[in-house]
Amino acid sequence: MTLCTPDRTTTRPRVQRPHSPPERPRRFRVAGADLSASVAVFLIALPLSLGIALATGAPLQSGLVAAAVGGLVAGRFGGSPLQVSGPAAGLTVVTAELIHLYGWRTTCAITVLAGLAQLGLSALRVARSALAVSPAIVHGMLAGIGVTIALAQLHIVLGSTPQSSAVDNVLALPSQLADIHPAALAISALTVAVLLCWPKLPGHAGQLVRKVPAALVAVAGATAVAAFAGLAVPRVDLPSWSSHALPGLPEGPVLGIAAGVLTITLVTSVQSLLSAVAVDKLVANRPDGGHGVPRSALDRELAGQGAANVVSGALGGLPVAGVAVRSVANVSAGAVSRASTMLHGLWIVLAALLLVPVLDLIPLPALAALVMVVGIQMVSITHIRTVTRHREVVVYVVTVTGVVLVGILEGVALGIAVAIAVALHRLTRTRITREERDGRQLLHVRGQLTFLAVPRLSRALHQLPHGSDVVVELDGSFMDHAAYETLSDWTAGHLAHGGTVETTGPSGARIAEPSASTASASAAHSCCRPWTPWHNHQCGEQPAADGTGGPEETAAPVEPRRTTGLHLASGIGKFQRNTAPLVRDELARLAREGQTPSQLFLTCADSRLVTSMITSSGPGDLFTVRNVGNLVPLPGEESGDDSVAAAIEYAVEVLRVESITVCGHSGCGAMQALLNGGPDDPPTPLRRWLRHGRPSLERMASRRHAWARISGRLPADAVEQLCLTNVVQQLDHLRAYEPVARRLAEGTLTLHGMYFHVGEAQAYLLSGTDEVHSYDDVFTQVMPTALRETARAS
Repeated sequence: MTLCTPDRTTTRPRVQRPHSPPERPRRFRVAGADLSASVAVFLIALPLSLGIALATGAPLQSGLVAAAVGGLVAGRFGGSPLQVSGPAAGLTVVTAELIHLYGWRTTCAITVLAGLAQLGLSALRVARSALAVSPAIVHGMLAGIGVTIALAQLHIVLGSTPQSSAVDNVLALPSQLADIHPAALAISALTVAVLLCWPKLPGHAGQLVRKVPAALVAVAGATAVAAFAGLAVPRVDLPSWSSHALPGLPEGPVLGIAAGVLTITLVTSVQSLLSAVAVDKLVANRPDGGHGVPRSALDRELAGQGAANVVSGALGGLPVAGVAVRSVANVSAGAVSRASTMLHGLWIVLAALLLVPVLDLIPLPALAALVMVVGIQMVSITHIRTVTRHREVVVYVVTVTGVVLVGILEGVALGIAVAIAVALHRLTRTRITREERDGRQLLHVRGQLTFLAVPRLSRALHQLPHGSDVVVELDGSFMDHAAYETLSDWTAGHLAHGGTVETTGPSGARIAEPSASTASASAAHSCCRPWTPWHNHQCGEQPAADGTGGPEETAAPVEPRRTTGLHLASGIGKFQRNTAPLVRDELARLAREGQTPSQLFLTCADSRLVTSMITSSGPGDLFTVRNVGNLVPLPGEESGDDSVAAAIEYAVEVLRVESITVCGHSGCGAMQALLNGGPDDPPTPLRRWLRHGRPSLERMASRRHAWARISGRLPADAVEQLCLTNVVQQLDHLRAYEPVARRLAEGTLTLHGMYFHVGEAQAYLLSGTDEVHSYDDVFTQVMPTALRETARAS
């Protein structure tokens, strides 16, 4: 027998996935919008990079290195596609101080170490935590840096050299004004005038020319005037790249080097992350809603900035951070991908290599004036109005003053300390006023209710007349446990003396709180209100307050709406944050000891029945079975569905429950379907299941059984009658189960019927006959002792 081997020279046809386009060689494509945006950003970044390098006292080439690395490295690996990174004005003061203290080569090494620190922080995924810093502190830090930059560059504008600190620059300013260099001042004035007037050019022609960046026009115009007029002003002097200084080993005190690394890491990280968030907002406000542009991945952005700082420092460049001015220009120019950022870095590289003779013509006073204007613009009037509106102007002023007089790290630390002090002051500042309106006592509580306000709250509450109608208006978003118990205890006592209490929010909307009649019964589990977080946070477009279901907070009811998977996930998150810490110990005990429920609770699958709410039960109290119509199939008639029988057997034989409760409810859809069903209906799964309810129909039609009643009255309609009758019938089905019958004969098990009227929020328990009584009446008059003790234990 011969074996046929395939011809090795034959190539197998490539299998292509169905409905996929034919494979083509991949090519690097750049959208036209990205190309034009990259040019616009390049024209802004080139003069700014030189100006920032001049302001720091670093080699001018270091600004170009940082701009190129920011575009190519941060643009490629960062998490914000449209953010443009490079040397930032916010880093000018820090870098200038490091160069003054340790020299340029050590400053480059510090930049590398700061980049490594950013990579470590991104690995720990802490980028979001940087956004927790108060905006007043961030804006104050940037404003303080802007003031420091403007004071330093003003000396260069006037034709001199800046001092080492902001205070020294202010002190030296009078003598500098007495010795002004006219040529430098003229070039600087021209630069500032063009910067301010160029964006305001009127008419259609002005709209066209405004597309050229004002910074480029101002610097180019000043350069042309200085060249043609022959003005004697210092100019850019880019040395040969062969003599470019690279980093060396850090030289200096360890603590000083560590402080420098920490400062660079803090400023670059916070500025970059805040800028990335701002870019996301700008993109979302585009006419197309930012279609196709992904949102910023902050941890990846932090890693990209870290990589860029490592490369920039290693190549002798300035520290790199996300820059708002260039990023705004990139978004406004219509960029759609990270290609625009990377191309802008490429243009910087080409300019640094090919345009050195042109760059050497730029007057230094023009670059100083450009950076001075940028520093002044960092003191934003909009930011000042915002912090004033939010009553954080003290935090802002302290941060600005600290940054200008002491330093960035010290100024930020002072701002954080003042912000904490302001927050604590607000937390403890609670105003409680009382007035009488239309015969009712109005107690207005403005602010957060913490234990510190409890003495004043208690004093105000006990000054209210006994038996009066009281409205407690809570104008705050937080109430701790001590304040909650004070208010609850007083409410219970006031109601006991014949008064009324209504708790409202600031808009007058009534707050859904437990009534006084249940306050004592739920004292042990006052934190467990499982319906509150879902109702207040998931069923309305906007929550009225911060209520999370615990005793610390209250929230006004809102209009219901459909929930989605997103809301379910949000509810789970709120459980993990707010409820889980309160019940974790109890659940841990149940996990160790196993479940020992006292009752089997069999009820309908209707979403309006929250068993823990209507029974005031907690974890481990109830063994619950839910199905459509709260049906108990007779033994032997399950037809393949043994789930209910299995639950009964497990609860009675293994868990040894002491009672079984069958709970029906008003408006049951299963009973409605049972009433409307006919013999010719198709045998759907629902119809096959509802056949177990036909004995209830027959019982209701039988003359041998009296109709069930609710507190002496007849049911409102046939559906309600069937709901009540079904509870009684399912109890009969339970007695047919052998384990149940045996435990009943032993006297170790009791059966109970229950009916919950959804619209009235009223529960009823079945007595020894078919008569149904209100929960309170049965509890005090008809309930057996064993059931009373069981209910109290629950």
